[in-house]
Amino acid sequence: MSERFKALVVDKKNDRFSVSIETLSLHDLPESDVLIKVRYSSVNYKDSLASIPDGKIVSSYPFIPGVDLAGTVVSSKNRRFREGDRVIATGFGIGVSHFGGYSEYARIPADWLVPLPDGLTLAEAMIFGTAGFTAALSIQKLEDSGLIPADGKVLVTGATGGVGSLAVAMLAKSGYQIVASTGKETERDYLHRLGAKEVISRQDVCPGKMRKLDKQLWAAAVDPVGGNTLAAVLSKISYGGAVAVSGLTGGTDVPTTVYPFILRGVSLLGIDSVYCPMDLRKKIWQRMASDLNPGKVLALLRKEIGLQDLPGTLPLLLKGRSRGRMIVRL
Repeated sequence: MSERFKALVVDKKNDRFSVSIETLSLHDLPESDVLIKVRYSSVNYKDSLASIPDGKIVSSYPFIPGVDLAGTVVSSKNRRFREGDRVIATGFGIGVSHFGGYSEYARIPADWLVPLPDGLTLAEAMIFGTAGFTAALSIQKLEDSGLIPADGKVLVTGATGGVGSLAVAMLAKSGYQIVASTGKETERDYLHRLGAKEVISRQDVCPGKMRKLDKQLWAAAVDPVGGNTLAAVLSKISYGGAVAVSGLTGGTDVPTTVYPFILRGVSLLGIDSVYCPMDLRKKIWQRMASDLNPGKVLALLRKEIGLQDLPGTLPLLLKGRSRGRMIVRL
């Protein structure tokens, strides 16, 4: 094993901020239970925020971003993992307060690791990554609340993004009738290929003027957008339905009222992929390897880049110029 390796490092000194590929040694990594040879990572919104000086994600510099990683165990101080085991790591402090996946090697606590389920490759695991895990957890929570395909249409907002694209593909695989909402008119064919039965505009979901209660259109919704979009969605969910919310790209303030909750019995389900308990985490990954795995559709979502491409790629998510999932080959 080489003592030296490549990693993407963000650094901030006084008023100077840098994003660069650097050569590091194993001594530069934080101490932890398991040393992993990283094979793949992925590109997420948090990673893009970590790549700008005012992203409010990274608090200590220099730092290696990358909230996802998949790779092979090189050495372990924990009996649960042995050399050669293939593992996934997402959430917890990875890529935020703990050095992340944009590195050829990573040290990760054993308690944060999920064994790669049978039926998934390391690359496929990163096509899913945090985005897929969030989408699958949203579906799990909606089904726990009683949702079944016979209930009617399910809305997915932000449908060309990572969470949205994977939610469309997974829900379609499970037999749901999907309505995909997007602000990108050019992506209708892409969403239909993922499995959406209907594609509507962002304005169809959230018009200029919102009603406290609107026409009941959807049995449930997966919403990674938040803000005004979430308020509009809540007003249009059918009686007894639910919305799983996981994001804030549309804002943190939700100008809604109690009416959807007390007059239609609508449930708002918060989705946290970061500190999800390990038992549930493993269950969700197993579902992504089996009944929620859209199979060949994953190829439509995948764009592969190298570590050297990251400095130019990370800003794209902040500009809304991405779709599906970008995975990083280490």
